[in-house]
This record gives sequence, structure tokens and C-alpha cells, in this order.
Amino acid sequence: MAVWIQAQQLQGDALHQMQSLYGQHFPIEVRHYLSQWLEGQLWDVIDLENPQEEFKAKRLLDSLIQELQNKAEHQVGEDGFLLKIKLGHYASQLKSTYDRCPLELVRCIKHILYTEQRLVREASNSSSPVGGMMDSMSQKYQQINQAFEELRLLTQDTENDLRKLQHNQEYFIIQYQESLRIQAQLTSLATLPPADRLLREPTLLSKRATVEAWLTREANTLQKYRLVHYFLYRLYMCHPVGLYHRSPEGSEDCTACEKLAETIWQNRQQIRRAEHLRQQLPIPGPIEDLLNDLNSTITDIISALVTSTFIIEKQPPQVLKTQTKFVATVRLLVGGKLNVHMNPPQVKATIISEQQAKALLKNENTRNDSSGEILNNNCVMEYHQATGTLSANFRNMSLKRIKRSDRRGAESVTEEKFTILFESQFSVGGNELVFQVKTLSLPVVVIVHGSQDNNATATVLWDNAFAEPGRVPFMVPDKVLWPQLCEALNMKYKAEVQSNRGLSEENLVFLAQKAFSSSSINPDDYRGMTMTWSQFNRESLPGRNFTFWQWFDGVMELTKKHLKPHWNDGAILGFVNKQQAQDMLMSKPNGTFLLRFSDSEIGGITIAWRMVWNLMPYTAKDFSIRSLADRISDLNHLLFLYPDRPKDEVFSKYYTPPLSKAVDGYVKPQIKQVVPEFTTTNPDPAANPTYMDHGASPVVSHPPNYGMYPPMSDSMLDADGDFDLDDTMDVARHVEELLRRPMESQWSLWTAHRDR
Repeated sequence: MAVWIQAQQLQGDALHQMQSLYGQHFPIEVRHYLSQWLEGQLWDVIDLENPQEEFKAKRLLDSLIQELQNKAEHQVGEDGFLLKIKLGHYASQLKSTYDRCPLELVRCIKHILYTEQRLVREASNSSSPVGGMMDSMSQKYQQINQAFEELRLLTQDTENDLRKLQHNQEYFIIQYQESLRIQAQLTSLATLPPADRLLREPTLLSKRATVEAWLTREANTLQKYRLVHYFLYRLYMCHPVGLYHRSPEGSEDCTACEKLAETIWQNRQQIRRAEHLRQQLPIPGPIEDLLNDLNSTITDIISALVTSTFIIEKQPPQVLKTQTKFVATVRLLVGGKLNVHMNPPQVKATIISEQQAKALLKNENTRNDSSGEILNNNCVMEYHQATGTLSANFRNMSLKRIKRSDRRGAESVTEEKFTILFESQFSVGGNELVFQVKTLSLPVVVIVHGSQDNNATATVLWDNAFAEPGRVPFMVPDKVLWPQLCEALNMKYKAEVQSNRGLSEENLVFLAQKAFSSSSINPDDYRGMTMTWSQFNRESLPGRNFTFWQWFDGVMELTKKHLKPHWNDGAILGFVNKQQAQDMLMSKPNGTFLLRFSDSEIGGITIAWRMVWNLMPYTAKDFSIRSLADRISDLNHLLFLYPDRPKDEVFSKYYTPPLSKAVDGYVKPQIKQVVPEFTTTNPDPAANPTYMDHGASPVVSHPPNYGMYPPMSDSMLDADGDFDLDDTMDVARHVEELLRRPMESQWSLWTAHRDR
């Protein structure tokens, strides 16, 4: 069902949130009449941070305007006439608004569609009791919304009290002036004759007593209403500032921060109004000190909100190569509500070391300290009116040089962590409040050559997976439980390969065997074991010249670049050792094969099959010449993918189509793969195998299977039963030739050329 149809069924606060998405920047009528077209466009493929994408955005803007104009032209009748004028007006309005900044239109529409989808999803979850219980995030936002509702009610109560206070104070001043007038009349009685004075004085004294009694009573009432700190203190205690993260999870957090900023700023304005009322009528009492305390408290709250919502929306790469362009985006979530953009702030980016980050968090003076030089590291924050966001987009930063600290022990350069410090100064309320803000990026590892990327990624993975909240930069445990590492590896594998098929329990057992040099196949044996950082990426695996992580990363890279569809199809078992593969294939018919990752080579995959146990591993370089599917197609002796799936059923959809006939007299050469001992085509699996069918691989030997060959005639005897010496010598030479053959499987590339 279209999102717009579902969005129209929203109710209550969700409907109000949906309606608030629209305005002059994008009228809701455009959303309604072009709903199908809007939801059918590929808005997500446009990178808003890439200026070169502007032509795509411009094309979408032109298409949108054309759709509006077409819609307007098809309107007929009296009602259609008015709609025609309105749609034409919207087309002109959108063109004038976004013609010079079409990327902002894309940003606006993406924000609208995303928010509508979220609101519809939340409404669907709330209507389903199972979905409501399972969706913990919805519960979290429900709690936040409830807290905001309490804040809204308390703020409204305070507003009502202030209005009542102002009304009562104005009436108090009027009555006070009345008391002064009565006192003046009593004073003037002294000039009157005694008879007149006695006649009028009792009435005036009675009125004065009544007014003074009212003034005394009302003064106490005013004191009570002036104690707005009661309500504001409750507001302060209820502020859910602690519910927000320095890195927002989505537009829900952004909206919540904006609502919170709006409420806090309204509270501050209420305090200032209370102060103004006190100055108008300075009644003695504790109110002055209370208002000063409240003003200080609300300023601290605003400061905490501003500094905690200055976040990095797009993190710089965590593996950062020198002399290479990189991007980052910082954003002030409450910038629009606090009108910070009225005085556009500038943000500066600096790279600092781990020790400098520690000193910064201790408020030690590190103003001029840096650990390198970043080019294009200053950027002015821009306000995007369509979405109400205030952000700075660093599009062309480059790390020119890096200054490293002394390394500790066995630590390598790819284990040293840095961070990008973003700092700025914000003015709020017309320079009335000025805040110094800083935020740190996730830890980054600086490299100078691509060969260091593998080890740097290991450092980043370990930090991201096992760093504890609120840690001292950038402390991580030296060892972790194996199940924790399994979870991290599984998440990393799925993210890198971009696959829903993660690592199975059998895969993780294989990895445990490799990591701990164990032969146990019981997963429970590894649950209590720990793996140190040294085991992960410092110490080489037994008998190898690479670490556990380097092997695993090689598997990920190969799968991501060349094997992703086959992994998703379940065609690759992958995490199987040589002996396991042999045992699995032993009971299968000839021609059965499986695919497993090489133990001896980083980023290699090999074919193990019933006739030749292990072929030489393929690497990314091999697949850049000919794909895995085509190589499997070339080997006609490969018949069934383990356990019993015909290979063409699994791989045929990935075969390269046959070359078409040449039209200019030339035929393009074709590359195919062969194993020299297996060059016959389309073997009959039911036929008796020859001696080559069971030739041992160079790394796995098997006992001879006697009785498996067909009966042989005794050609060494002549018709009379005597030895034929010549024939015997021929057989001897034939055996000698066989013995000279190399035991390793030979590869060759066969190129077929036709005569021109």
C-alpha cells in the first residue's frame, strides 16, 4: 500500500507530526496530487554531500514541475479551475525556491518520506500487541513523548500563572493607587471644619482599612504566584536531557531535541517575564534570589543542551590515509529552534592524539595542540530552511601530515589511535548567551599506504566492538570472551559482504578451531574461552605468516568483491578445513564438489571434489580474469555441488553468455580453464572410472582402492603363453612415463583461435 494512503489514516499526535512536515517550502497539496510520482522516484541514490549530483537533483526538480503543470492542465469544471490555478502557483513557487539549490528539494522530500514511513510504521506497531512488545525503540520514544507531554503541561501551567500574576499585579497597582488617593483625602480633612471632618472621616478610614487589608492579602498572593520557580524546578527535574545520545539514531531524536530546545527557551522567557514583573512592583521577599537561581539553572540547561546536541552527523573515515580527500558533516540539532543561524558559526577540524583527547576531557589547556595538519579544515555552518537543519559539510578535507607519538611495547603504527576534534562558538538569543562547543569523532587510525589498511581495520573493529560507554579515550579491553568476538565478526561480515546470510554456528566453530588451534567441534567448549588482541592481530597463526584477522579479512574481501551472489545462494560452504571436505565428499559420487576458503592463502577459495581433492586456490586476481561460475562451467568433471545439487542449476544464471559471431571477419579469443588430466568432455558418471579419476592431490593422499579398476587382459603373453619381450618393454616404458608425471594438478589456459 502506498505510504501516502496509510499516512492519511494517522490520528492524534502522529497526524499532527505529519502535517507539520508541510508548508510553503513544500505544500501538502503537492504531496497529495503527486503522491504516486513522488514515491516512485529514486531519491536515495542522490548523494546530498556531492555537488556533482546537483544535475540529477535539477532533473528531478524539472520533472516535478512538469508533473504539476500536467496535473493542472487536466483539471476541468468549476472546482478544477481553482485547483488548476493553485497547482500552477505551486509549480512556480517550487521553481523559484529550489531552482538555485535543487539538492535542498531532494533533502526536503527525503526527510518528508522518511518521517511519513516512520510514523506509519510506529502506528502499525502500536496497533499490533506483539509488535508493540517487541519494538523496544518504540517504547523508548513513547516514554520520551510522555515526558514531553508533561513538560508541555507544566510549561502551560507556568504560562497561565504568569498571566494571572500580571493581571493581579496590574490590579494591585490600581488598588495601591486607590489607597494613596484615600490617604491624600484623609490628609486634606485637616483643612476642613470639625463638623465636616467628623462626617467624612469615618467613611474614608473604613475604605482605607478595607483597601489596606486587601493590599496585604494580595501582596501575599502575589508572592505566591511569583514563586514560579516551583513549576520551573519541576520542569528542570523532568527534562529528559539524559535520554539523548551525542550521535542521534534518526529523525526521532532530532525532533525530540528540537522540542526540548523550544520548551527550555520558552521557560527562560518566562523567567525573564517574571523578573520584569518583579521590577515593576518590587515587593520585599526572597523572589529576587529565587529568580537569579532559576536564571542560572535554565542557562546551565541550555548550555548542556547546546553542547550535547553538537554532533557529528557523518563521521570521517576511521581508517584515514594521508594525502587523501575525506568528508565529514557536523550538525547542531537545536540550531533552528534557537536561531543560531542568525549569526552563522564557523567550525574548525583538528586531528589530535589519544593523549591530547584525554587532556581535553579533563579540561586541560590544549588549545594549540594538534597531531597533524588538515587542509580545508574550516567550514561555516549553513541553515537549510526546508528541513530546519543547521550543519557544516566538510567536503574536501585532506590530512597533509601526521605527527606520531612514541609507541608502547609491541604496538605498531596501525594500533595508534587519533580523533578529529570539531569545535565552534555559538551565539544564542542575539549574542546574549555564547557557548564554546566541542565534539570528538570516533577514533581514527592513520595510514600512509594501502598495505596498512588491513591491520588498521582490525584496530577499528576491536575498538568499535568492545569500547565501553563513557570510557577514557580510547581504552579497550586487551581480551574478550569468544562469543563476544563471534558477534562482532558476524556483524562485520554481514556489513562488509552486504548479505543477510551471516556466520552459522558451524562457521564459528571452524573459526574457533583456527583461532585456538583446537580440534573440538563442540561449540560449548569455546564459550568460556577468551581471545586476546595479540591472538587476534599480532601473533601469526601456527605454521602461517599471517594473523587470524588477516585471514578472516581476506575471506571478507574476496567474498565482497567476487563471491557475494554465490554466498547469498548458499553455494559456498567456505569455512571447512581440508580434512572435513574430504570426509564430506568421500561418500558422494564422482564429480561431487564443494567450495571452501583456503587455509594456506589469504583471500583464496578452492574447489574440493571427489576426483581431485583440492585444486590450487583461486584469488581475486584469478576472478578478475574469469569468474568462479565460468571456471566451474569449464570443468566438465564437476557435476554436483555438495550434497547433490546439479551444478548448472546453481551456477548457470551466472555463466557468461556465449560469444556472438564476428561481423567483421574477426573472432574474439576465448579463455577457458582445464585440468590437464581431465580434458575429456561430458564424462559419463555411470562409466567405470579410469586410474586418473582417483589421482591423489599434492596435499592429500589416500590408500589405493584395489579392485576398482576394470579387468585387464594379460597382453605380455603371446598366443602360446610365452612372454613377448617387445610388448613387455613397451609396458615398462609406459609405466616409466606415468611415474615421471608430476603429482600436482596442472593448470593451463586454452585459447581457441579461428583462422582469419
